[in-house]
Amino acid sequence: MDDKALQDLRAQIQRRRTFAIISHPDAGKTTLTEKLLLYGGAIQSAGSVKGKQSDRHATSDWMEIERQRGISVTSSVLQFEYQGFCINILDTPGHQDFSEDTYRTLMAADSAIMVIDAAKGIEPQTRKLFQVVSRRGIPIFTFINKMDREARDPFALLDELETEFGIETYPMNWPVSCGATFKGVYDRPARRLLTYGDYHGGAKKLEEISADISDTARLDDLIGAHFRQELLDSVELLDGAGAEFDLEQVHRGRLSPVFFGSALHNFGVEEFLECFLKFTTTPLPRRTTEGEEIDPLDTRFSAFVFKIQANMNRAHRDRISFLRICSGRFERGKEYLHVQGEKTLRLAQPQQMMAQERDIIDEAYAGDIIGVFDPGVFSIGDSICDSAFGNTLRFTGIPTFAPEHFAVVEQIDSMKRKQFAKGMTEIAQEGAIQIFFYPNAGMEQVVVGVVGVLQYDVLKFRMKSEYGVEFRQRDLPHELIRRVRTPNFNASDFNLPSDVLWVRDVRGRDLLVFNGQWTVRWAEDKNDNLELAEFYEEI
Repeated sequence: MDDKALQDLRAQIQRRRTFAIISHPDAGKTTLTEKLLLYGGAIQSAGSVKGKQSDRHATSDWMEIERQRGISVTSSVLQFEYQGFCINILDTPGHQDFSEDTYRTLMAADSAIMVIDAAKGIEPQTRKLFQVVSRRGIPIFTFINKMDREARDPFALLDELETEFGIETYPMNWPVSCGATFKGVYDRPARRLLTYGDYHGGAKKLEEISADISDTARLDDLIGAHFRQELLDSVELLDGAGAEFDLEQVHRGRLSPVFFGSALHNFGVEEFLECFLKFTTTPLPRRTTEGEEIDPLDTRFSAFVFKIQANMNRAHRDRISFLRICSGRFERGKEYLHVQGEKTLRLAQPQQMMAQERDIIDEAYAGDIIGVFDPGVFSIGDSICDSAFGNTLRFTGIPTFAPEHFAVVEQIDSMKRKQFAKGMTEIAQEGAIQIFFYPNAGMEQVVVGVVGVLQYDVLKFRMKSEYGVEFRQRDLPHELIRRVRTPNFNASDFNLPSDVLWVRDVRGRDLLVFNGQWTVRWAEDKNDNLELAEFYEEI
């Protein structure tokens, strides 16, 4: 590669920004995503997560069940250009029942935006998602949303963030009141007041009015003497007792810049986006199982599969694998090594994603998320790379978590055996649900394990709408699953309680499903040669 080509490669990679948006359900995550797309010119009008049948739905909620339920059930990838940056947004489900998909998607992000409801503060799912993000030490930016409604004291919200998460916070702006008396926010770096008005109803960009904090007469005219004094007191306290802004600490995930605003009414979103793009990182190195760090600026192409989605285009019954590019430049038509498959292949129809919408691309760079047509050869966690890397390149694993709910699922129409098997297998390969088979039995009846029970509704809806298959479901009382490490395992050779289920996963590995922890201990005590392991693993 000559010097000019190398400079072009570096320039393209360094303008990439790839981040995930996380939150508890109903905190406004998808609404914020829509407004970011609106500012980036990727859409002409922002959709709604919940709305009338005639309303425009959120871009990232492309599944029919998402539009019917008003919740996100699968991660979406959204790419667009904004002020010279190439932005890749990973919009994740907020509901805990779909957290398996969220956890894996977070592995493809270089930073995270955490959306907090100003009235509720930190909620359980926010806490779990933060823990996943913080393990990687990536930058975390906080957007405290819904200031146009009644909210908790801003200082109390900051204290909760610092206490719960063990990080420092630095408010980039500060709210003036909330709810019906919400006047706007004070931009600390610019030392100016941005006033709020709800006349636009979220339909277009807000035309903000700026006023310097030292302009007493102007402030009194805009927000009144009472709110002006409150603001001055708060700013004095923040400047005197708050944390100092340290970009290095931000990049290490130890200091979170905090922004207050209203995503629904477009207030504070544009300033947040511009500040975020200024402070967040370029694509980060990725670590391999051998302990090596792959530099994004490495000229050799490498990527890993973090998500698989069947039937994104129902007319073509296609299956798309999502790749996070870790280094170099991807070129359409070039052959690459599929490490786990131990063969080279030419990735067909590489695509840039905008939720369900896709455009064929000729090239992509480190930091980008692309979709490739998958005839069934990829699994989550697989590596694809230039042959110059050799056949040992494996990135540190994407986590998979133990199901907490189990049910026996049986097809109703025996004439649709093939459709049932195909649907169960393809949806299981996406990783959000786990399918287990009874050894030496057919596919007419399987055990489905999920992290949250709403996944059963998604499975039922998708099996019927995408594969034309209906099934009966019988919930099981079992709660725990363990992998069997004993070689050549056969349950009949061991002393196990009668209610323990012996199943196999899609990889042919043996597992035991138990009613509770005491049953696990009983089985281990009664069988000296039975070796069990936690279900959690990194693929």
